[in-house]
Amino acid sequence: MKNTRWWLIRHAPVPNPGNVIYGRSDPAADTGDSDALAALAARLPPQAVWVTSHLHRTRQTAAALRLPSSDMALVERALAEQDFGRWEGLSHDAVAELHPEEARRFWSDPAAEAPPDGESFAAVMERVAGAVARLTDLYAGRDVVAVIHGGSIRAALALALDLTPQAALRLAVAPLSLSRIDHYANEGDGFWSVAAMNALGTFPGSGR
Repeated sequence: MKNTRWWLIRHAPVPNPGNVIYGRSDPAADTGDSDALAALAARLPPQAVWVTSHLHRTRQTAAALRLPSSDMALVERALAEQDFGRWEGLSHDAVAELHPEEARRFWSDPAAEAPPDGESFAAVMERVAGAVARLTDLYAGRDVVAVIHGGSIRAALALALDLTPQAALRLAVAPLSLSRIDHYANEGDGFWSVAAMNALGTFPGSGR
C-alpha cells in the first residue's frame, strides 16, 4: 500500500493594516519570524516534492523555509487562494457599504455564493480536490510539501475529512501552520487520513 503524505503549510502572515480582502491579490508576506520558520522547517521531510501556488507570498515563504531555491518548487495555480473578484482590495466594511445587496447575498451562504466576478468556496474545493488528486497520482508514495493558502488548505482538509463546503469554512488555518493529510492507495482504491492540523501556527491574539 502506497502512502502519499501532504505537508500543508499556510504562507507567512501578510501585513494588512487596512484589513482588506486579498485572496488573488499579490501582497508580500512577512517572513521575519526566523524562529517560527526554523521550527517549521525542522518538521519537514527531506527529499520532498515542493509545491506552491503562483502567488508571490507562497514562493516567498517556501524560500524562507530554506528550500534551496524557490524556483525548484512546482507552481500549481489550482492551489491558489479563493478569487474574490471585484471585492479584492476592499475591506469588509467597504464591501457592505458599496455592494450591500451582493454582500447580503454572499453572506446568506458564503460556501455556495460567489463575490461579483469571483468564485465560491465550493468552487475552490472542487479545483483544489482535482489538483490534489492529480498530484497524489503523480507522486504516489512521496512526501509533498505544499506552501499554499488558508482557503486551499481548508479545501484539502475537507477532501480528507469528506466535509461539505459549509462545514469546511468552520476550519481556521493559522499563518505558518502545518497540517498533514495522508493518502493510502491499494490497487486503485484509497482513503485519506488527517495526521495533523495547525501544528506550530499562531493565531492573532493567541499569545503564542
